[in-house]
Amino acid sequence: MRICIAAVGKLKDLERDFVDRYVKRFDAAGRSLSLGPLRIVELGESRAQTAVERKNDESLRLLRTVEGCEFSIALDEGGHTMTSAAFAELLAKKRDQGMAHIGFLIGGPDGHGQPVRESARAMQSLSAMTMPHGLARIMLVEQLYRAATILAGHPYHRA
Repeated sequence: MRICIAAVGKLKDLERDFVDRYVKRFDAAGRSLSLGPLRIVELGESRAQTAVERKNDESLRLLRTVEGCEFSIALDEGGHTMTSAAFAELLAKKRDQGMAHIGFLIGGPDGHGQPVRESARAMQSLSAMTMPHGLARIMLVEQLYRAATILAGHPYHRA
């Protein structure tokens, strides 16, 4: 099952190093589990005048990026929280249901607009706290890697 992360905002060098490290780990660990490869698409922040216009513009571009996905998950501080083990189970369930491609959506500084809120199949929170998009991306790719190790029975996840 291929995975795409569509994210608004550009990473700084240090953030990119962390993301790249976990993407490589995920792709290696996920290969034998039929998970991956992981593709990340960065979108620039909207330059629209109002927050509503920016959110809608970014939402439409995010949705175009994951257009071929059977299942999309929007990351949002008000979304559903889950443990790492439950997240691994979710990925395994979607894979076992025959889904070929799922997408994760990370909005810009203003959050997600209505188009994403109406189209996403799930809303998930990495934390009840607001965080910068770069940190959200790092946390997501680390959790994807952690999920692969949980499913593989690897000792990385010690909970």
